[in-house]
Amino acid sequence: MHRLARSALAALQIAILSGVVVADDSTETDFARNIRPFLQFHCVDCHSGDDPEGGVSLESYEDSANVQTDFDVWEKVLRALHAREMPPKEEPQPPDTEYEAVIGHIEAELAAFDCSGPQHPGRVTIRRLNRVEYNNTIRDLVGIDFHPADDFPSDDVGNGFDNIGDVLSISPLLMEKYVDAADAIAERVLAHDEARKRIVIQQAPDDDLDKKVAAAQFNIRTFASRAFRRPVGDEELQRLFSLVTFAFEQGSQDDEILRTVITAVLSSPQFLFRVEDDPSSDDGGIRALGDYELASRLSYFLWSSMPDEELFRLAEDGTLHQPEILQSQIERMLDDPRSQSIIDNFAGQWLQLRDLAHLRPDPTLFPQVDEQLRADMRRETELLFESVMRENRSVLDLLRADFSFVNERLASHYGIEGVTGAEFQRVDLPENRRGVLTQASVLLLTSNPTRTSPVKRGKWILDNILNEPPPPPPEGVPELSEAVEALGSLRERMEEHRSNESCAICHRRMDPLGFGLENFDAVGGWRDQDGQFEIDPSGTLPGDMNFSGPVELINILVNEKRDAFCRCLAEKLLTYALGRGLTSQDRCAVDRILEQMHADDDRFDTLVEAIVMSDPFLMRESQKD
Repeated sequence: MHRLARSALAALQIAILSGVVVADDSTETDFARNIRPFLQFHCVDCHSGDDPEGGVSLESYEDSANVQTDFDVWEKVLRALHAREMPPKEEPQPPDTEYEAVIGHIEAELAAFDCSGPQHPGRVTIRRLNRVEYNNTIRDLVGIDFHPADDFPSDDVGNGFDNIGDVLSISPLLMEKYVDAADAIAERVLAHDEARKRIVIQQAPDDDLDKKVAAAQFNIRTFASRAFRRPVGDEELQRLFSLVTFAFEQGSQDDEILRTVITAVLSSPQFLFRVEDDPSSDDGGIRALGDYELASRLSYFLWSSMPDEELFRLAEDGTLHQPEILQSQIERMLDDPRSQSIIDNFAGQWLQLRDLAHLRPDPTLFPQVDEQLRADMRRETELLFESVMRENRSVLDLLRADFSFVNERLASHYGIEGVTGAEFQRVDLPENRRGVLTQASVLLLTSNPTRTSPVKRGKWILDNILNEPPPPPPEGVPELSEAVEALGSLRERMEEHRSNESCAICHRRMDPLGFGLENFDAVGGWRDQDGQFEIDPSGTLPGDMNFSGPVELINILVNEKRDAFCRCLAEKLLTYALGRGLTSQDRCAVDRILEQMHADDDRFDTLVEAIVMSDPFLMRESQKD
């Protein structure tokens, strides 16, 4: 609809809507009467068709059932209305009473999502060990740390992580690699006395075949049960026993028999996959995990590896699922050095730190940024995350910390004095730096090779701090011109994007966030000018939240956006813990996790405990038809 036509109808729309939409004190939901008219008058004109604005189409929604089905879409709509982002400023604006009314009705629709009844914990696709998990499992199973999976094909990524069951497929090449790796591991075990003792626990005289077979069967049962992360079934044992019995009867040497057993066990799907049986229909399609299944979920979440002897013992006793025991195990496992995997694998992917090694800023503009400095940048962010985790600090310290960890190289890059040597040490930050958003790792990740990118920085915050990712940009939008002198400052040049109506909806959200970090150059150094232009780091976020620099922006994220950041982190960590993407069915669990976090000052341990104690983590649902 043309703007003049929309303007001409504005008064009529308001008159109609004032009688249709204004809310009373009731929480009764009636989508067709209370919400759909607002959509028709203010939203559907742009949010419809094959290419709706922002990738959000609202034309097909007819009733409350649609809201419950597409919960995530309606949360986005609600955020846009709360922030007065929609309708856009250049369109006729509803009066405040109308805004408040439709917001109240949408909130009532969302509140109708029932968290009091039976929950749907979701179903995790059977998934193979990824490369990190394979290496760690071999390390803890046989006691040799030599990374055989480094030769495997790269793991696919889904929902931001490489442990998501839906994308961890197996190719013929990977199957060949599994067999080769199993043989190589067996060779290493044969040459390593301590590794051999982990498998050959009992021995028998060479002249007593019956005792040799009995000892071999005991060793096989013990090794296979550890490798499969559960007691081995009788049929599985018989297949392995038959291999050994046949080998003994043929007069095979002990080393040859041991190699055969190791290769067979490590090539089995029961080792390569994390297997959880689906509930039966008699259970209503939902069941609690068994203790061995729970032990594996817990160990691969916190250690990216197999359960240790204590977890196996508790699973065998049938007590691991008891809340007080489970809580004590979480505390023990977080204190264990193997919990470093959360930093390497969760934080490394959530914050995209793994990508730093592949970035190459322009060497003529930034000659100081070499491979070692990029590694130092990554290490700084990892150490801040580790500090939050090891010291059980508030997760908000990831954003607001007034301290960091630097060595001499990184301190020099930042202009921090008094730091010498290659070792990292904790330092107080200057007033213009706080948390990960002002660290060189994130600032380099979100820049172009030759200049900063407010768009990339704003998008990174929306994606990874607020979990409000914008849709992909429309096709055919040109890149910003590099002709600084001709076209003005970066802020002025970006006006061309906001002048494009199809771009403006997202740039209004991204650009202010990015401009707030413009005092930091493309590699994280502080600056007051960009070429001949003075930096303007001010901005306004939706909801008329104003800031004049990076620290004020961060204060808004910590205070006004606290719930959004904590929800983002909780959803990311729950996704990583489960190995699947979240759905609207998980929102009740996430709400409970947030309640527990907020009640304990948003501490990291509480976040982990709340995730482990949640229904999606402790239970399994059968696949729906």
